[in-house]
Amino acid sequence: MTSAYQQAQQEGQHVVRAAILDAATHLLVTEGPAALTVRRIAGEVGCSTKVIYTLFGGKDGLSEALWLEGFARFERWLLEEGGVGDGSDALARLRRGLDAYRAYALAEPDYYRVMFLGAMAGFTPGDEAVESAKRTFGLLMQAVGKCLETGALRGGEAGEIADVLWMAIHGAVSLEILGHFDEPTAARRYPLLCDSVLAPFLAPDNRPDSRPDERHDERNAP
Repeated sequence: MTSAYQQAQQEGQHVVRAAILDAATHLLVTEGPAALTVRRIAGEVGCSTKVIYTLFGGKDGLSEALWLEGFARFERWLLEEGGVGDGSDALARLRRGLDAYRAYALAEPDYYRVMFLGAMAGFTPGDEAVESAKRTFGLLMQAVGKCLETGALRGGEAGEIADVLWMAIHGAVSLEILGHFDEPTAARRYPLLCDSVLAPFLAPDNRPDSRPDERHDERNAP
């Protein structure tokens, strides 16, 4: 039977690295910090401990790499799925970004726990890791700032609005990942939460009560 390490070797070192990090994250989340040993991870992946020491320099380097990998994936997800920087409507981009936040957390729950739910007890991120986290929050700030520039949002500063949005969506996603809401219920509640947080800052033209009631139109259509 081919091990994860042997499969990854055929695709390149970056895939080997990702396979080790995925295995380490899964062990950490399912069995706790005590399981995060170089020997145990090597056994899960099917490689020698030397490979892990060569790539990460040991457990401390591996812990830092887990954080960096999680935020690197998160940043790519927000850029690709959230559409930050494309030419569409600023408010629509912001809403896609909020949806992408939840989608990433559900697609990579182990990494999300490492990044935001304290799975690595006692870990203190270094400067590079902290900067990687700031960049992802900067994308939310950028999206909110664009909405303020275009007049889609008003009545607050970009930092204030981004903060309350993050507080809300992080709480919602964390509760879902921890099993307090099932996926169908959370999928229905999440847009309502986002709309509720944005409502005080929406320009009049963007408020739901200022838009045509399409359902009403449908009911009265001949």
